[in-house]
Amino acid sequence: MWPSSDSRFLKVDGGRVYVRTFGARNPRGTLLCVHGGPGATHDYLLPLSDLGRLGYRVVFYDALGCGRSDLPAGTSLYTWEHDLLVLDQVRRSLGGGRIHLMGSSYGGMLVLAYASRHPEHLRSLNATGGLCDVAFATREMRRLVGELPARTRAVLRKYERRKEYQHPEYEEALLTFYRKHLCRLWPWPEDVQSSLVRISKPVYFTMNGPNEYTIIGNIKDIDFSSDLGRITVPTLLIHGRYDEVTPAVGDRIHRKIPGSRLHVFPRSSHTSFWEERSDYMRLVGSFLREADRSRGSG
Repeated sequence: MWPSSDSRFLKVDGGRVYVRTFGARNPRGTLLCVHGGPGATHDYLLPLSDLGRLGYRVVFYDALGCGRSDLPAGTSLYTWEHDLLVLDQVRRSLGGGRIHLMGSSYGGMLVLAYASRHPEHLRSLNATGGLCDVAFATREMRRLVGELPARTRAVLRKYERRKEYQHPEYEEALLTFYRKHLCRLWPWPEDVQSSLVRISKPVYFTMNGPNEYTIIGNIKDIDFSSDLGRITVPTLLIHGRYDEVTPAVGDRIHRKIPGSRLHVFPRSSHTSFWEERSDYMRLVGSFLREADRSRGSG
């Protein structure tokens, strides 16, 4: 059961997005959380509302075309650049002052790009399972697929050759990958399951592709590694040992961002905020407080 929250719809370029807020009325700061997919919903990120107990206002939103937000006609707005524009519009709706920014998976890619362009708007940055070079992250996921049981790999290859990504036998084999590298809890928490079931197919298929490691949509060639050195705010990079966006991806990002921290949770995959929830919140809570103190002393 989640604590009470306030919900609203915010007009952005292209329609309205659903915004949900937890936490104190007079917060010590604001944490804006950006979901992944692309095409998922904010629900799987709800454990981050735990940080409201530390005095933070914690804000989530469903991206345009996702969840409770408007579904535009056509797919022309389903781009990385437009998602960055909407992120900024949501940030501006939260009032003046710098915010803490968190993103998961594709949301982690968005927040890294946003921080490289607009560090002046941020107190801190947390990319959990984030990436910046899609081709490298995809190669790493393909490496993990290569470590699956031979029978599972054979089924995946069979239907991938036919491009029958919705075949029940293929989906069953794909679940083996997801249970190892997306979320290792079983059964999956209801909000994780809900986000996957309700994923926006127009968004996911346009931007990503048929599944997590077959990225053939319009984000496939994105690589802004050379921009990471522009990030000047306290940065925490989080991955799980078994993460589909592997720790090797996080290490490459860590080496590009001066003063950044990389933490790998030993029992987690892609959703460490569920899989090692208390340790995750302890780490992130401490990071937020340190960022606030360094800003105050600065």
